[in-house]
Amino acid sequence: MVDIFDEVTEDLRHDQAVALAKRYGGYLLAACVLTLVGVGAQQGWQQYQANKADAAATQYLALTATTDQQGATISADQAAAAAKALAGFAATAPEGYKTIADLRAAGLYAQANQPDQANALWTAISADQKADQTLRDLATLLWAESAAGKAPDDQVLAKLQPLTAATNPYHGLAREVQALVYIHEGQPGLAKALIQEISADPSAPDGVRNRAQGLLASLNG
Repeated sequence: MVDIFDEVTEDLRHDQAVALAKRYGGYLLAACVLTLVGVGAQQGWQQYQANKADAAATQYLALTATTDQQGATISADQAAAAAKALAGFAATAPEGYKTIADLRAAGLYAQANQPDQANALWTAISADQKADQTLRDLATLLWAESAAGKAPDDQVLAKLQPLTAATNPYHGLAREVQALVYIHEGQPGLAKALIQEISADPSAPDGVRNRAQGLLASLNG
């Protein structure tokens, strides 16, 4: 009897499986197909992104090769033309290359004595939520260096404040600019105290510490 019940149970299971297959087989097949399509699409998208990044790298290097060779000998007109080309490339480049190209373009605009264009790019990079935070901070620092003594002092100091934290990789440079702003404001005491901190900071770049020591000697006059 047990064998008969087992056979009946097995038949029922078989019948149920067949019924389910007839009822939902199309959906299951579609799900399998969609899964395979999804895997293929993901792999295709990853390959597309990799190809796009490779193309962007090649284009970026081509745009900067001549500028790199010219170095400090580049003329204002040449710098402005190179900056315009890089900004045009950045408009459609992948995010990482977009930021780097815009930073390079801003620097070239500054070399070309076109501060408005440079400042506009630095400001845009600083506000770009998609950009790497380190590059955003660098853009803020470069803007502050350019704006010191020109833009309102309180505005420059406000922009610098987040960069002066000891955990920020640019804190030595940011504090240096901050000290210069204090001097411009007519607050040599604040500047001197900050410069002393910079000159004693082992994590600050050697160039920053050396300049701080020279500036401190000048203030002590």
